[in-house]
Amino acid sequence: MTALITARNLGKHYGKFAALDHVNFAIEPGRIVGLIGPNGAGKTTALRAILGLTSFTGELTVFDKNPFAARSRIMQDTCFIADVAVLPGWLKVGQALDFVGGVHPRFRRERAMSLLSKTQIKLESRIRELSKGMKTQVHLALAMAIDAKLLVLDEPTLGLDLLARRAFYDALVNDYMDETRTILITTHQVEEVENLLTDVMFIDRGHIVLDTPVEAIATRFVAISVHPDKIGAAQAAKPFYTRPLMGKTIMYYEQAPSPELAALGEPHTPTVADLFVAKLSPGAA
Repeated sequence: MTALITARNLGKHYGKFAALDHVNFAIEPGRIVGLIGPNGAGKTTALRAILGLTSFTGELTVFDKNPFAARSRIMQDTCFIADVAVLPGWLKVGQALDFVGGVHPRFRRERAMSLLSKTQIKLESRIRELSKGMKTQVHLALAMAIDAKLLVLDEPTLGLDLLARRAFYDALVNDYMDETRTILITTHQVEEVENLLTDVMFIDRGHIVLDTPVEAIATRFVAISVHPDKIGAAQAAKPFYTRPLMGKTIMYYEQAPSPELAALGEPHTPTVADLFVAKLSPGAA
């Protein structure tokens, strides 16, 4: 299958600082990919490059085109949601629909109206009059009404309460996603999205630390709650991360589960959130 997005030796420098340093990845159509990393890791820079908002070194293609050179063409098939504060406060909801309908050729107003009809939001309401959760609902309605092949979400639920975040992701999966669309999400709230993701990319200090399908984690990684009398043997097996937890010692290994590892303690498959901490913590091998 031809990748929707391909990066080879992708780089971006600000003076001597490398926001992206020889990054390589490929994203196939129909996937929900989590680009996960701490503040300053390079997530936003990567998104800006993909959206054609910044120049870069190396190679980057989106829909087989250089996004910086062909941004207008790329954006015909792309929708982007950043923090919900981007809509001006004086704008009415109905005017937001008018504006998007005027600038995006694939916007379906009737679809947006249908989505908003499930909320308490009125077309006459101004953006500044809405709660942050309602603003997010407006953004999502605008995004899901665009027949785009690529949806890019940069911390889309930042600052929302738990109920609003859950409603956002439920609507995203149930009302938007299908096998023809691709979603790229950056977020710090790993626990809330890991069950939605098909793939994860961990990024740290401009480097991709891990790039894997979520379904491959169970065969590629194992965490062992080590028996106290097996600590030495477990360390000899070369874990890449060790974590004390409520009097227990958890060791993480980048290898398939095996009878030898199982004999050291109680094995389990790490969650995406646990794997993220293990891979990016100081001292991780």
